[in-house]
Amino acid sequence: MADKKILFISYDGMTDPLGQSQVIPYLSNLTKAGYSFTILSCDKPEKYPAGKAYVEKLIAPFPINWVSVPYHKNPPVLSSVYDYYALKKVAKNLQATNHFDMVHSRPGLPTLVALYLKKKYGLKFLNDIRGFWADERVDGGMWNLKNPVFNWLYHFFKRHEYNCLINEDYAICLTYKGRDEIHNRKNIPGQPIPLEVIPCSVDLDLFDEKNIDQSLKAKFRNELNIKEGDFIISYLGSIGGWYLTDEMMRFCKNVGDRIPHAKFLFISPNSNDIIVAAAKYGLTAEKLIIKQGKRHEVPLLLSFSNYALFFIKQCYSKIASSPTKHAEIMAMGIPVITNSGIGDVAEIVAKYNAGYVVSDFTDPTFASVIDKIIAGNPFDKMAIRHGANDFYSLETAVERYRKVYDKILK
Repeated sequence: MADKKILFISYDGMTDPLGQSQVIPYLSNLTKAGYSFTILSCDKPEKYPAGKAYVEKLIAPFPINWVSVPYHKNPPVLSSVYDYYALKKVAKNLQATNHFDMVHSRPGLPTLVALYLKKKYGLKFLNDIRGFWADERVDGGMWNLKNPVFNWLYHFFKRHEYNCLINEDYAICLTYKGRDEIHNRKNIPGQPIPLEVIPCSVDLDLFDEKNIDQSLKAKFRNELNIKEGDFIISYLGSIGGWYLTDEMMRFCKNVGDRIPHAKFLFISPNSNDIIVAAAKYGLTAEKLIIKQGKRHEVPLLLSFSNYALFFIKQCYSKIASSPTKHAEIMAMGIPVITNSGIGDVAEIVAKYNAGYVVSDFTDPTFASVIDKIIAGNPFDKMAIRHGANDFYSLETAVERYRKVYDKILK
């Protein structure tokens, strides 16, 4: 098959961790199936200079070109309008010189550009939904619907979401619950529309305890003051928004009250926010370990964990959510403590016996989980890792993408 040219548009930057874990690995592997790519992304100005060379190194062995435009945060709304026109202008110029066969778009502003390219130039359009974008803005507290501007934006993007679903050539979503919700929408003609489920995946070679540099681990253990007998519960990623910081801190405090040698490792850039939230619940500084790990350091940091914790807001948009952190935690064989109502997570944990799921955030519910923790760890690390390989493997995700590409571009 002759190379097919794909324009991939993302509002997430390639210099962000998600770009490096949930975009570049997919596209680099898809080049083996005869596809070449131009990535068009919005990168944060504070991250782009430091991360540019690393991204270029990642894509250098592959037929992947990368074009970045600056992401703007302020002023609200107007900055996004500016970013949209910047993306659209660059996309039109790229189309003029590359004559793409398909546009593969992530949600939000990129889909506005993608739908324009489909209607203007007849490009095939792969709608990589990932999540219910407009609803995520509301559920995450970014758009207050009492504000008339945000209310208008919400309804504009909900109409646009519908237009994408009726004009796309194929769709991708992250969860089976999200797929079912879309297929149950009666106002979309031709149901069930073509839609593939591809959860956030994990690089099982990177997230593998066998591949950890033990001398470097010893160095980190000393730096972070982790003793051999410490009981470590970790949290991976940013906090705030959908991530229920207060509930997680309260759980940690309850654990610390009953397990004196427990410590809480936050692999996160939000050090000040974590310290403030911990103090609110009486978690002392000696109980906290905070480290902003680079991507290649994250598996090593996770390897200190007895359990990993994440609580996420239970809301409509999260039925379509596949937390990348869950795939990475499972790949390391670490049991998770999480809550129900988040995509397919509860079903995955149950299927692979991979941790504990709470239905609410009350102290009695927390106590029942802590009782089980104290009773001993009943989980099998290799079985959990096998579950990650079965459900979250990068190879499976790439193969599903390839089949969708092939169906669109026969």
